[in-house]
Parts: sequence; C-alpha cells; structure tokens
Amino acid sequence: MHPNVVQGKPGTCPVCGMDLVRVDRSMISDDHHIMLTDTQLRLANVTIAPVTRQRVGRTTVVNAKLIVNEQETGVISSRAAGRVEKVFVKETGRNVKQGEPLYTLYSEQLLTLQQEYLLAKEQYETLGQSERYKPFFDAARKKLLLLGLSPVQVDQLNRNTLKPQIVFQAPRSGVVYEVNITEGTYVAEGTPLFRIEDTRSLWVEAELYPDEVNLVQIGDTVTVTTEGESRITKATVIFLSPEFRNNTQVTVLRAQIDNPDGALRPGQFAQVHLTEASHSAIAVPPEAIIRDEHGARVYLASGGHAFRPQPVKTGLEGPDVVEITQGLIEGDTVAITGAYLLYSEFVLKGGDAMAGHDH
Repeated sequence: MHPNVVQGKPGTCPVCGMDLVRVDRSMISDDHHIMLTDTQLRLANVTIAPVTRQRVGRTTVVNAKLIVNEQETGVISSRAAGRVEKVFVKETGRNVKQGEPLYTLYSEQLLTLQQEYLLAKEQYETLGQSERYKPFFDAARKKLLLLGLSPVQVDQLNRNTLKPQIVFQAPRSGVVYEVNITEGTYVAEGTPLFRIEDTRSLWVEAELYPDEVNLVQIGDTVTVTTEGESRITKATVIFLSPEFRNNTQVTVLRAQIDNPDGALRPGQFAQVHLTEASHSAIAVPPEAIIRDEHGARVYLASGGHAFRPQPVKTGLEGPDVVEITQGLIEGDTVAITGAYLLYSEFVLKGGDAMAGHDH
C-alpha cells in the first residue's frame, strides 16, 4: 500500500508491485487526512470502532507462571501385571487423543479373565439368556472393563479371537508429560506408566504481597498476559491462600484460564493485572494509540475511508484499555487496529502524521 505513487494510466506500483487502483477524486488525500480504499484497509488490517465509555482503574501488575490444572491431570497406571510388548507413545510433549493406542501388554491375568468372560457369555446365551447366569456374565464383563479394556474391545472377543496381547488406549485427550514405560519390561499392577494433562484449561499462579491482597477475591476475573504472546486472556480466581515462601509471608493466587487452542503451555511466565476500584471513562484499546516525543494520537475515521490524527491525553492504563481524558468524545470513530500503518502512510505522503485538531 503506497498511496503516494500516482500515474496517469493503469499499471503496477514500482515499490511493491501491486496493481494500481483507479482513483476517485473523493479518495484524494490532503495534508491532514489520508484516504484509503476498501482493499487498502483490508490489506493493512485497519479496523474501526466507535469510542465508548468503559470501566477503567489503576492496575497493579504481578509476576506469575502458568501451571497445569491439577483437576485435568491424569496418571495412567497398569491395570494388570504383564510384559510390555509395544509402546506407541515414547516421547513427552506429544498430543494424544482419547482412544489413541498407548501400549500393548501381554498378561496371563487378562488372558484368564477373557476366558472366564467368554464362558459366562456362552452359558448366558446358550441357556436362552437365563437370568440365573446374567450376574456371572455381567461380573465377568465388568472385570475386563475395570482392567482397562474398552467396551468395543470386550464386545469383539470370541473363542477364535482371544487376545493374549491387549492394546491399551488413552482414556483422555491431552499432552503427554511423563513416559515411564519401555518395551520388553515387566510391570506390576498399579505401576505408573504415563501422565497426561489436558492443557485446554490451565492455572496461572502468582504470589501477592500484603498490600496487594485486597485488590482481588475469589470469583473475580483478572487479566493475564504472557511472554511472547500479544493476546490478552481473562482468568477466574479460584484460590487464595496465605503461605510462607522463601522466608516471606505471601498470599498465593491461583486463577483458571481457558486455553482451547493449546497456544499457552505450562511453565510460561505471565503477568496478572489487578485493577483497583474502577470508574467509567472514555477509553480505547492500547493498539489505537500512537505515541512519540510530541505526545499521544489516535486516528479518527470519517466515512470509513478518511483518517486524520487526533491529539489525546491519556489517564489510567490497563492491559486492554487506556483512559482518554481529553481529545475524544463518546461516539467518535477511531482505528483500533492498524494505527501504526496509518502513521506510516502519513509519513510516506509527506503529511504531518501527528497533526490534528482538538475537540
């Protein structure tokens, strides 16, 4: 997008190679405005929104860390003694789906229980599904299910398909964080083999000092930002507890954070933003503001295509909103994304990117 490039006939931009767009006289910029076409707005990811009043307050930032949600963690143990024949998941950090094969176990115990199940099934079916034998059939089936076979695996058993080697599947989806199993080794009943954590829900944990404790209570929604991530996430406080750590009295805060796309990982450093008593004020997203040695500006939109820089004065700032104390009124329309690109376009066209008019 280089609107300073103009020629008298169709062609391509010598700077970026894009096709030139036919210019309407109503789209010609002056020193205080820049005009963009729908295509230019889309390519520059410029979006606009009306200015509204929002809740703002003084924010305290506390260092934190993402940890696993212990309620979404599962240890997979061997349900029976036997020899590990095959391991399908050998590395940590791998995502697995519920029902995905994890390992194969040869077990005399499982083989015996299969035979008991088939005998009980045969008696039950041969005798016209007699109620007398149904409890034995149900009990034999339940034993196999309790030892880790899936209902489908049990239903597939018959006299000709006894399975001395059973494939055990992941009981839940998640990320594998521990693998304690090797092919060819023997395991006892109850031996921990895998640890799988469902990272679609995480906890963020922070330590609060005495002067920060009154800023939050259980049930509050807090804002969380993470290193290397531009997005802002909301979390619900689920735990507050005084503890003595590193010879210091602190209150441990724990908040639950949704992570449906798995972009956040346990171990990431984060910041929890605690907002004090708030008030209603004109506010815009931080991305809408351009700052330099002359002050702060936003870009006012008119008609959806014309933009001009508007000087503003800012007040309280949070991770997702900045209070505007002067320069905007409720209902003004501003660029909430792409403001820096608008600033660059003003520079390219030789205008004053920070000039504007006071309201």
